[in-house]
Amino acid sequence: MPDDDATTPAARPSRPPSKQSQSSNSMKKPSQPQPAQAPSPSSWFTLPHPLRRVFDRFPLVTYPANLLPQRSSKQGNENVLYIFQKLDPKSRDAPSYNPSCLKWQAYLKFHGIPLKTRPSNNHASPTGSLPFLLPASTSSDPHRPVSPIPANRIARWVVSQGGKEDPLIWRQDAYAALIDHNIRSAWLYYLYLDQDNFQSVARPMYVTSVSSALPVHWALAHQLQQAARDELLKFSPVIDPHYLYRQASHAFRALSQLLGDNKFFFGQSTPGLFDASLFAYTQIILDDELDWVNLDLKLELQQYSNLDSSG
Repeated sequence: MPDDDATTPAARPSRPPSKQSQSSNSMKKPSQPQPAQAPSPSSWFTLPHPLRRVFDRFPLVTYPANLLPQRSSKQGNENVLYIFQKLDPKSRDAPSYNPSCLKWQAYLKFHGIPLKTRPSNNHASPTGSLPFLLPASTSSDPHRPVSPIPANRIARWVVSQGGKEDPLIWRQDAYAALIDHNIRSAWLYYLYLDQDNFQSVARPMYVTSVSSALPVHWALAHQLQQAARDELLKFSPVIDPHYLYRQASHAFRALSQLLGDNKFFFGQSTPGLFDASLFAYTQIILDDELDWVNLDLKLELQQYSNLDSSG
């Protein structure tokens, strides 16, 4: 608070009246009692002097935004995509094990965007989730910070870089729902709620790689499985794995028929976002390097060989 708060009328010491004023006052009629005045708004928020001195000595400061992860690239002349990825150097620029990340990693590759990848996690992301793209600097100063691009703006950014915009195709949304609902729902159960697969695949990916503390392991595992359970319960009061796998199989069959003998979906000469969306699941489900114990979803997908190379 300003130091001149103490100079308000209520805080000024009063002087004793002079004799002349006393005599003149005695000749006047007694004044009517005046209603008490409400305290001024500024006096409501007046801080005690000791506390005010503390604020004067330690003023409030607005700090800059959090820095990017320490693993962020020091080269400003390259595009870097931050994804869920194994930490060992051999996995650098390898496909992500997370469908949301792999979708955009594949999409950028399909469009020939020069790209590096770095492992990260949602907590380290300035957007709160992965993936996010840190584009190459367009400034003359390669070390000048650039703004990260969240996943929902990557397609627009690719077009701004000269990439091909995906055409609007009739009924594409209906087929996209097969990926985003049928296949994704089966995937959530397959990875998180099948206990064997969770222990052998999901736990090394998302739990033990984050911390070595056992309480953290328990909390993360519970959080991941509960999130998958809550998501599936939005669509059905009962979680039935056999039903989920049947629905995924119907989706694989419909998408296989849609693709036919074509290399890419909807007769396109180059793969687009739809191809990347399906590839993000098929690549991980069919990945022999992942230690799947329950192979139900993988066996369903293997019936449709043309989907294996749809990306």
